[in-house]
Amino acid sequence: MGLKKGEILHIPDKIPLKPDEQPTIDVFASVIEPKLTNTLVKKLSKIAPMENYRHIKRVWKKKKKSVEEGEGGRDFQLVLILCLAGENGLLPDDVAELINAHQLSPFIAKVHKYAAVTKEEWIEQCKLWPTSFHPPTYNIEGITGFNEEDSESVFHFMKMALEMTEVGGEGVVNAAVIVDPSVKQVIATANDQTCQAISASIVDDGNEESYSGVACLYPWNWTEQNFVAAGNIDCSWHPLRHAALVAIEQASSRDKRLYPAGSECFEDQSIDQEDGTMPKRQKVDLVKDEKVMKAACSNGGASEGGERPYLCTGYDIFVAWEPCTMCAMALVHQRIRRIFYAFPNPNCGALGSVYRLQGEKSLNHHYAVFRVLLPEEVSSKA
Repeated sequence: MGLKKGEILHIPDKIPLKPDEQPTIDVFASVIEPKLTNTLVKKLSKIAPMENYRHIKRVWKKKKKSVEEGEGGRDFQLVLILCLAGENGLLPDDVAELINAHQLSPFIAKVHKYAAVTKEEWIEQCKLWPTSFHPPTYNIEGITGFNEEDSESVFHFMKMALEMTEVGGEGVVNAAVIVDPSVKQVIATANDQTCQAISASIVDDGNEESYSGVACLYPWNWTEQNFVAAGNIDCSWHPLRHAALVAIEQASSRDKRLYPAGSECFEDQSIDQEDGTMPKRQKVDLVKDEKVMKAACSNGGASEGGERPYLCTGYDIFVAWEPCTMCAMALVHQRIRRIFYAFPNPNCGALGSVYRLQGEKSLNHHYAVFRVLLPEEVSSKA
């Protein structure tokens, strides 16, 4: 039975796990005297650092169920992580010397391997061993749900992208639609402009379909084409011209037309100074550029000050198929706000199927990712 009403599913930064199914690792730990805490922690940080497990608290002030005699009346005990437990179960020599010097009694304990990304995960982790919880520092609107008006807008633009996937008699290709959500205005539209890939098929939700021209699904199949024999390759063709990249190019061309006075600030600058060095790049005010962008769109594309917006800051993109890594990274550089796709990419998907680029913490920009499930009568047309 097909889907009667559309759905918008958030694709999280990492593969979802139940709080009680988080992976763990073994460590050596020992109960210690409080007066030894600083000395032991300083020594262990040098001989047995835990650089990749900073979320794990090295010392646990563990509350005791009952106060025992000879403990100074304390209702707690301090438990210290000595080091990671290797596969051979042996203590490193430096750690073993420290244990002998302070007459410690090591034992094996389990701790969680990865930092918690939700409060529920963190609560579950602390039942095993205390960890730190740091919510994401970036906040992207829309991941908590969509109201009816926003949902209808998302469905509308996704339908537009799906309708663009049929390109005459050339078969099915990927399609991209860049939208300014603040005014619900289309900024750019594009299709794949790569060669027709060799015949191939994938299975999605039990239905096998042929998608021979979708570049993100088969990014390397262009190497198997006989271009000399074909003799009719269009001059706009290029193996890297995936739908998302062409849409970005179209958005840039639009900005150059609307803001000709400010275009030179964004062009590549040549070496034209007397000392032969590159001119100093102008600083970019992201907040100001986003305000200018919204004002320009609300005025039909005319900005009062003639200032050009910064890349695709604040925009959404709708693509039929989940982007590959190349396209997903290009959308990071363009400062796209949200990405919506209809079909997963089991071969090279970078936003949930194979990789999760949106969860890469080293990137200087993050976007929210959603899969849009449209009613069967709509999605079956693509």
